[in-house]
Amino acid sequence: MKMKKTLATIARILRLYCIALWVGALVFFVVVAAVAFGNLPSTHEAGIVVRGTLLALHTLGTYAGFLYLLLTVMLLALGDRAKVRAVELILVVIMLGLTAYSQLGVIPAMERDRQQLASQYSGAEVDATPKDAPAHADFDRLHNVSTKVEGAVLLCGLVVLALSSMQGKIKEQ
Repeated sequence: MKMKKTLATIARILRLYCIALWVGALVFFVVVAAVAFGNLPSTHEAGIVVRGTLLALHTLGTYAGFLYLLLTVMLLALGDRAKVRAVELILVVIMLGLTAYSQLGVIPAMERDRQQLASQYSGAEVDATPKDAPAHADFDRLHNVSTKVEGAVLLCGLVVLALSSMQGKIKEQ
């Protein structure tokens, strides 16, 4: 049936849009972070910009990821049996899991450390507090974790983007 092929084509195009949007936003985030830390007067202000951008990126990525999963299931239901679909599904689930971990675990913990340092050191920004303060050390550790998590999401996204271009055959019935 021609309708199946048409639906499969639409699903493939929308999937590609979803993953391209997510990966593009991740690359854009890297640029925003570099510009913010290179041009704003303080790392605190840059951190505020980066945090807000990251929260928006996570929201966008979550929607794009779930839509990608839904469209992939639709392709499977239409008869697309390309073996790469399983790899795509696994990678997008990993991306969603890492995004949730960052959004719900890492970012709130960094904010908690920042607030704790501000209350202990009369409103001081993180950089103005002793590096050996437990909350400062934890903030730095979490920042490192955040960087690695976002890098892993980007890497997975690039692989999914490449795999998404591979088409499975839709059999006419």
